[in-house]
Amino acid sequence: MISRQAIFDVLRTIPDPEMPISIVDLGLIESVDVSGSAVSVVALPTFVGCPALEMISRDIESRLGRLPGVASVNVRWVHDPPWSVDRISGAGRAALREHGVTVPESGSRLEVHGAAGATVPLTVGAADVPCPFCGSKKTHLDSPFGPTRCRMIYYCDACRNSFEHLKKV
Repeated sequence: MISRQAIFDVLRTIPDPEMPISIVDLGLIESVDVSGSAVSVVALPTFVGCPALEMISRDIESRLGRLPGVASVNVRWVHDPPWSVDRISGAGRAALREHGVTVPESGSRLEVHGAAGATVPLTVGAADVPCPFCGSKKTHLDSPFGPTRCRMIYYCDACRNSFEHLKKV
């Protein structure tokens, strides 16, 4: 019998190709099912159209496929529930901060009602993003467009370093 613990131990070794964090700490893994020698993994993309999904799928299939007793691995990407930065573990947040990437605090979003009653997320306190290098809150948004769709660039006026900040989704 293949243990879920063994599966998660392997999944924790798979890094996200775009950030210095495991796919488990990033909160991409929604569920794991073991049926005999078959393993099914349900995962959540950070953004629709993320270019790293195929690479992550291949890594999951390859690494889990090496476990004794595993005959097949299926990875399925779903959008419900949607991924959110709230899924990032404490260890994941610390690893990102060490590499100059900050993460919005949990629950720092409120919703406003737009046209035709649509709910629109609104980030609160985005100007108070502390610098991961010096801790100063004298930072400002430099560009809403970062190296990937899920990140933006901030600048610290205190230590004069740029850093990435994950978008609240």
